[in-house]
Amino acid sequence: MDYVYAALWFLAGLILLFRFGKENKIFYLLGGFFLLLGAWWLANALMGGVLFAGVWNWVMRGVTAVVLVLACVAYYKEIKKSKEENEKKGSGS
Repeated sequence: MDYVYAALWFLAGLILLFRFGKENKIFYLLGGFFLLLGAWWLANALMGGVLFAGVWNWVMRGVTAVVLVLACVAYYKEIKKSKEENEKKGSGS
């Protein structure tokens, strides 16, 4: 089953990189993160489950937390920018 998860992460990463990357730069970061997750799950399956135990588990949690914070900041900036554009359209006409 780990191989299915790895393939799923790789697929999600490639979709984010190639389909949505031009839409917003944050998708390049997220796509790379999903590719990292795919490699992590694949390596975990090949190594017998050692990457989700001990220190390596905390490394992945730390990377995930950093990417989550960056994605939330980018989302907030995008929402703020779109609100400002909508206000300009509404007050300008």
